[in-house]
This record gives sequence, structure tokens and C-alpha cells, in this order.
Amino acid sequence: MNNDLKTNISDKERVVLVGIYGTETDKKQAEEYLSELELLADTAGGVTVEKILQHKSRPDVSTYVGKGKLNEVRKSMKEYSADLVIFDDDLTPTQARNIEKVTESKVLDRSGLILDIFASRAKTSAAKTQVELAQLQYLLPRLTRYWTHLSRQKGGIGTKGPGETQIETDRRLIGRRISVLKKKLEKLDLQRRLQRQGREDSLRVALVGYTNAGKSSLMNAITDTSVFAENRLFATLDATVRRFDIDQEEVLLSDTVGFIRKLPHNLVESFKSTLDEIREADLLLHVVDVSSELKEDYIHTVNETLKELESEQKPVIIVFNKVDLLASSQDLTELRDDYPNSVFVSAIRGIGLEEIYAEIKKWVERNYLYRKIVIPITSYNVVSFLHDVAEVEHETYDEEFVRLKCRIHEKYYGKLIELLRKSDAKEEVLEKVNGGG
Repeated sequence: MNNDLKTNISDKERVVLVGIYGTETDKKQAEEYLSELELLADTAGGVTVEKILQHKSRPDVSTYVGKGKLNEVRKSMKEYSADLVIFDDDLTPTQARNIEKVTESKVLDRSGLILDIFASRAKTSAAKTQVELAQLQYLLPRLTRYWTHLSRQKGGIGTKGPGETQIETDRRLIGRRISVLKKKLEKLDLQRRLQRQGREDSLRVALVGYTNAGKSSLMNAITDTSVFAENRLFATLDATVRRFDIDQEEVLLSDTVGFIRKLPHNLVESFKSTLDEIREADLLLHVVDVSSELKEDYIHTVNETLKELESEQKPVIIVFNKVDLLASSQDLTELRDDYPNSVFVSAIRGIGLEEIYAEIKKWVERNYLYRKIVIPITSYNVVSFLHDVAEVEHETYDEEFVRLKCRIHEKYYGKLIELLRKSDAKEEVLEKVNGGG
């Protein structure tokens, strides 16, 4: 270990990372995945002193990497005085227990590390509740592990436990706590739904993307606000909503928690109320770090997560961010060919923002209908509804009818039809007017 590295890690927890590659993952991919795991470890407050890869078609059922490689891991940990070994896949309780016995150190898998980061990042009551629930659900099947060396007093990565609930707590107490947390989340979810009801008249756009793609920076640039943004994984856990206008049309833009490869299912389940901002959005802006060599993998991961959230059918605009970090314009040309409806920006430098506004505006226009409507004077509630949700371009009155020409978003059109059918109006009072003329 060189002196610079020794200086940098003097106050940090030393970490050894372990991964495998084989039939599904080649060595280059596995190295890139370990680099991402290194970023996760850094976010959690550790410093990576060694990365170990094992060529293996499938994980060893007892030790994940096999006894020979595990002894190599143990030697590396002693050489670098490492405190913790982190594996790039989820470990079974048996694997974790056997690895702990051989290495005589703390052992963490990918899901455990991500949960630990979420625990340290959670600030609001909702986020803390969601993280605690996910932690307990992760912990429940692992209660039989040998945890005596993982004293809460020791601290460090992987020991930010769920509140007062200790590892030694039996399944019955954990089950009770899970029930309490689920009820608490149901109440918080109801509060969120009530809050969202007040925003139903606005067009809703949600930012989605792999963690650290620059979603929060993009939100700041688009809405001219100062949402917390940091060049670290999972800087945002709670959904943040900001308003901006496009041609006098109010748009609500929400920033959501970043996705990541192998995002623990318990976290997805726990954060459903936060991720409802995605489910209920009219349009998604899929933010991609264009400078990353793994951008195609990241796009795939986000698309798969959207499927899990049953949101894969929503309209999407892909936003390639951080174009200022690209060394070659050739890369941009190829991406424009592969993703013809995408936008290329730099949120930090304010490059390409007008393209985003233009694409959102085009999408908004595609979802508007122009109508000429004749309404009985006795059904003024329909007129009031149109003034609330539509852009009324022309309006005349006589003794029997109100005649309007308006521009209405299709999301309100069903409600309009319902109101008209409840009035004395006939079906033919609706007439499409091309181009609003």
C-alpha cells in the first residue's frame, strides 16, 4: 500500500471488494461492476483497498467464491488491515456465516450495503420509516447468522441498524415492528395521496434514471431552484416536486430516488409511496449519464425497474446529461442515430435546456384536443369546468346555449364527456375543430 493511500484512509473503514464473472458477465463488466461497488462503499464512508475477482460460472453454495479464493480474501484483509469485505451479489445466510468464520471480519453483500447507505441518507420521517422496514425485511431471514463480532458499539459500514431494533431481536419482535411500520407507511401514503390530489390539474413530469445521473442538478436547471444535489450515489431519497411554466402551462416536475443495478426488492416495496410520483406522472424524463461507459446497462436497469413499477408504458423522453464530459463528438452522433427522440444536455453548465422545454412542449401539444362545444344554459357547471381546466378561446351566449371553442388536455376529456351526458346536451354537441379553427 502506497503512502498516499495510507494517508487517505487513516480515518476511514478499509474495505475489500469481491465479485465473480462467468457465463452471464465477462471480466470487463465485472470490473466495472466492482468500480460501482467501490463508489457505493465510498458513499457509505469506506475506502476500497483491494478488489478481488474470481472466474466462476456460478457462486459456490457455501462460500460464494470457493475456499481457495476465500483464503486469498483473508490474506488481503490482513495485509491491508481491512475491516470489512463486501460482495457484489447477495449472500445466503449460510454463505455469509461461513465467510465470517474464515475472514474473522464483518461481511456485507450488495443489498446490505445499499440499505446501509439509505439508512445514513434518510432524513425525513417517511424515508426513515421506509428504510427501517426494508432493513428489517432484509434482516428477518438472516437472524441465525453469527453476529457476535458485529457489535453496534463498533460502528462502521453495515452497522447502521433500524432504530432500537437490535440484531439479537427475535423474529416475533421484528414481525411486530414490521407490522407497525407498514401501518405507519399506510398513513403516510394516504397523506401523500391527499397532497397529490391538489396537483391533479397540473401536468406532471417525473425525473427517473440511474443513481448519480444528475437528476437533481437537472431539476435545479429546469426549475431554477436549489434542490440538494451531490456527486454521490443516492443523494436524493425523498421525492421533491417543483413547479415551472411552459407557455403559461403549469408543469410539476418531481425528482425521485435513483435506480441502481440489483436494487433490493425490499427497498422497491418500501419506497412505493415515494415512487408513486413515477406511477402517476404524465411524462417521464429518463436521465442518463452520457459520459459513463455503462450507460447502455444503466438504461436497461432503469427500464427493468420501470417494469417492476408497472410504468413501462408511460411516454418517455431520454435526456443524455453531462455532454460536457464527452471527449468525442462522434459518440454524440452515434447516440443521436440510436436514440433519435432524445435530448443532449449539461445540467451543470445549462447546455441544451431549451431542447428539453421544446420536447416537453411538443408532447404537451400532442395531448391537447380542440373542440367546439354547445352547452345548455342550464348546465353552467360544464362551462365552469371548462374555464378551470381548458383554454377557452371563444365564448358566446344566447337565451338557450353557451357556445365555446376551447383547447383541452385529453386527461380531462373523459370528465367533460361525463358532465355533458349528465346535462341536457345531445351527443352531437361535440364537434372536433381541426387546428382549433
